[in-house]
Amino acid sequence: MKHVKFIALIVAAAGMTAGSAALAKGFGHYGPKMSFEEIDADGNGEVTKAEIQAMKDAHFAKADSNGDGKLSLEEMQARANDRAAHMLERFDKDGDGALSMDEMPQPRRAGRMFDRMDADGSGGISKEEFEEARARHSGKRWHGHGDETEQN
Repeated sequence: MKHVKFIALIVAAAGMTAGSAALAKGFGHYGPKMSFEEIDADGNGEVTKAEIQAMKDAHFAKADSNGDGKLSLEEMQARANDRAAHMLERFDKDGDGALSMDEMPQPRRAGRMFDRMDADGSGGISKEEFEEARARHSGKRWHGHGDETEQN
């Protein structure tokens, strides 16, 4: 059961990342491989919501290997396995077939969130600072998760 939950977590995280970064990273490819011209399917020099939706639909169709319009556990696991293999290939610096803590990718903003929450610069986050940060961010939601308001 833990394995299933872990795979579901990976798939959910990958989906949120891909959905929120479609323009920056490209939806059909991993990372910054997709060019603006590939996203701009009609070649008019502008990316529209319809083009982003078409990319999402194509991405889903690729994952839906049996074409039934649904992602089964097996299809999600296959996708998660592909992503995990790609991650291992990319970050396994010593080539031992496993990722150590030092090899794990760091978020681009690693440490900055902590620094913003530590308003007094003490090197620690007090309960008040924690609650203040929570209050500032409580209205923000990722598109598709919560209310449908867009965040700028």
